[in-house]
Amino acid sequence: MTDKKKRYSAFTIYLLAVLLLWIKTYVVYKWVFDLHSKTIIQEIVLFFNSLGSVAFLLGVGFLFTKKVRPKVIVLIHFLLTFLLYGNVLYYRFYIDFITLPVLFQFKNVGGLSQSTVELINLPDPLLFLDVVLLLWLIKRKNIQHSAISFRSKMAVLATSLMLIVVPLTASFIENPGFITKSYDRELLVKGLGTYNYHLYDILLNSKASMNRVLADGTDTEEIDAYLSKKDTETSSDVKGAAKGKNLILISLESTQQFVIGKEIGGKEVTPFLNDLIKESFYFPNFYHQTAQGKTSDAEFIIDNSLYPLSGGSVFVRRPDNEFYALPEILKEKGYYAASFHGNDREFWNREVMYKTLGYDRYFSKRDFNVTEQNSVNYGLKDIPFFQQSVPYLEELPQPFYAKFLTLTNHFPFLLNDEDKYIPEAETEEGVVNRYFTTVRYTDEALKQFFADLKEKGLYENSIFVLYGDHYGISKSYSEALGNVLNEEINPSRHVAMQKVPLIIHVPGMEGKKIDTVGGQIDLRPTILSLLGVDPEYNTLSFGTSLFAKDREERVIFRDGSFVTDKYVYTENTCYDKKTDEKVKRNKCTPYFSEVQKELGYSDKVILGDLLRFTGKK
Repeated sequence: MTDKKKRYSAFTIYLLAVLLLWIKTYVVYKWVFDLHSKTIIQEIVLFFNSLGSVAFLLGVGFLFTKKVRPKVIVLIHFLLTFLLYGNVLYYRFYIDFITLPVLFQFKNVGGLSQSTVELINLPDPLLFLDVVLLLWLIKRKNIQHSAISFRSKMAVLATSLMLIVVPLTASFIENPGFITKSYDRELLVKGLGTYNYHLYDILLNSKASMNRVLADGTDTEEIDAYLSKKDTETSSDVKGAAKGKNLILISLESTQQFVIGKEIGGKEVTPFLNDLIKESFYFPNFYHQTAQGKTSDAEFIIDNSLYPLSGGSVFVRRPDNEFYALPEILKEKGYYAASFHGNDREFWNREVMYKTLGYDRYFSKRDFNVTEQNSVNYGLKDIPFFQQSVPYLEELPQPFYAKFLTLTNHFPFLLNDEDKYIPEAETEEGVVNRYFTTVRYTDEALKQFFADLKEKGLYENSIFVLYGDHYGISKSYSEALGNVLNEEINPSRHVAMQKVPLIIHVPGMEGKKIDTVGGQIDLRPTILSLLGVDPEYNTLSFGTSLFAKDREERVIFRDGSFVTDKYVYTENTCYDKKTDEKVKRNKCTPYFSEVQKELGYSDKVILGDLLRFTGKK
């Protein structure tokens, strides 16, 4: 009996903790992350890939004294469970895994807001049930604080490492290049396991932090050579057509292309935008290209014509870089630059980043009269936001570049009944149902804003660029969205769902629909072309004007997928764009090298802070 009591010790707790966390992780793989394997070996790897890291990390508890050892093991078990649950919440909306930069920017993306609450499911506490069981066990009086020999500790270490190395070796045999595809986080989790993936992510970010230190002027030469071969010709029939006019840029929060012309309950979702399109340049094949930085990524892409980082937000990770952004380029031509947003100025680190990008003034929540009655979800409602912004806009020196970030149409799309202009959609997903009502509210806000600008005399001497910043309805809600749109959303159609509105309105100019395939990275050169502005320095930028003749029609996404005028490449599969049917992979392979090269070069510019070497003062 005495021997049994001694064996019921920290080592027993350790083995039980390893078993519970390992099985729990695999269950989450299959039922939450929906990870599938193509071969038996891949499935075996998926089953075992978390075991070694769990055994190793929980084994850290053996470094502590025997009295606190069981508590440390349970504490590590809890922290790993918490990390796993963090991935669960993040995955439910973004269909992606947390990266280290996302953890550091937690307060900048809203923290524990209503958006997070919306993602919590009733069975979620069951994920922590084994933690409660372990806590109950270590409180039992008959547990023995027996010593663990050095030999036993070494055995735990050796076994843990073996359990890491064997599945990892099998992963390399199955897919030798998977470790280099840092943008494909699902592939990394399948091959490394979720906990090893996070360790790998830490190493990647540590390496990225050294890029600036090691960079020098020669790093720009290869990128310059690549960009010189790229079609960056901005000549077009409309070049300089809006020369000297004010630029009003409006970011439509979470607004996707499918809402344009859509009706719910017999009522238009975007009646104002539908009318505005008729007298504007309208781009129905325009895609957002954001990654984990969402709205801040959209701002960064448009102001700099660079791709976002694969992990985290440039606004948070690289606010001290040297950039040659749209505000600075326009200020060289006498423009004043301001940004308007009805949220806290620290959100997404905007207060710091806007200074870096060259904005003269940032009108944030503290500049507006925000009350409980005129705000919802993340901040000031769009109608009072625009109403209160007009007096500030009147005072700006002209010509000006004014950017407005709308907010009401933000996940989880909350709105007071008195602000609903159309009924909700009728699906089993409340998020999808509410989405169309908040889009309709923003549309009404835009209608009133344009009317106010006409009344104040600011309309005629301005051009308006309205764009969707990123998706609002994620892949998690595809079934319900498909019901509203009366279509089945397969992987190819999901890429099509990443289209966002782009409307460029120039008062006095005739409207025109332009079908070219483009993305947010092309918007800055498009705007500069209309304004007739040529940057004075090397921009190291990757976009091409949407007005340019014979431009290459291709949109690259941060995860390595892409769209051309003929094909869609996503989830390692090539699709015919017109039919949404799978085609031979060789239809897409000619683009692979350029896609990775372009993303890699953009990363070098950002992580190496290469614009400091371009001669710009």
